[in-house]
Amino acid sequence: MSRIVRAALVQTKWTGDRNSMIDTHERYAREAAAQGARIMGFQEVFNAPYFCQVQDEEHYRWAEPVPDGPTVVRMQALAKELSLVLVVPVYEIEQSGFCYNTAAVIDADGSYLGKYRKHHIPQVKGFWEKFYFRPGNLGWPVFETAVGRVGVYICYDRHFPEGWRALGLAGAEIVYNPSATSRSLSQYLWQLEQPAAAVANEYFIAAINRVGVEEYGDNDFYGSSYFVDPRGRFVGEVASDKDEELVVRDLDLDLIQEVRQGWAFYRDRRPDAYGPLTEA
Repeated sequence: MSRIVRAALVQTKWTGDRNSMIDTHERYAREAAAQGARIMGFQEVFNAPYFCQVQDEEHYRWAEPVPDGPTVVRMQALAKELSLVLVVPVYEIEQSGFCYNTAAVIDADGSYLGKYRKHHIPQVKGFWEKFYFRPGNLGWPVFETAVGRVGVYICYDRHFPEGWRALGLAGAEIVYNPSATSRSLSQYLWQLEQPAAAVANEYFIAAINRVGVEEYGDNDFYGSSYFVDPRGRFVGEVASDKDEELVVRDLDLDLIQEVRQGWAFYRDRRPDAYGPLTEA
């Protein structure tokens, strides 16, 4: 029997405040569940603006604990109500001065499974993330969920192949990649990198981007979110580059085994030869 998982992602515009932003995502989650989705992911720091366009201490206020903060607690209740696995990216505070770009993973029964912290932190114009975030320190966990083995890799991480591979070696079947990326910097890479990573590591990727121009800068987030399969093919259409959109797609997880049997990349790896790469 085929392992078909109906999966969802949503790209949205900043609403202007935290509560309405969370309300918007809850509404989309209910719509996704009504369409039969069993897993859904949100965009990077979904309940806040992308404040990293500026460096200002006022934006530390967006940080909250994970999993005990109000957003994750609310999403746990929603996941349980809808029987929906959720990938929930937020700005996390662990203790004073220790903040991370984090995604919590919640199972379909509402249980908190764990979190991923973004490893690679950019510091370039319009993306002043080192002002806000420490580098991730929890490795590349893969979570056993009601729909399969799920990993997370956040935005700038996608430029680095090592984490993609670590998730594949740990058995990931679906990797959610929540992002905030703009037209001026990397749009030409957006439909290249994640499909290439899906092929190299032979799993599904959900690539999620914000959309619209926000109040803390002039970055124009171009959406264009999508699912891509282990052959590097888009699953259905790519989302709009201008408008909010809920994307719901059926993912055939049996395709992973089929592709891995045809392209034996994991069998033919040479970790014994890769040592010098970690010393450069």
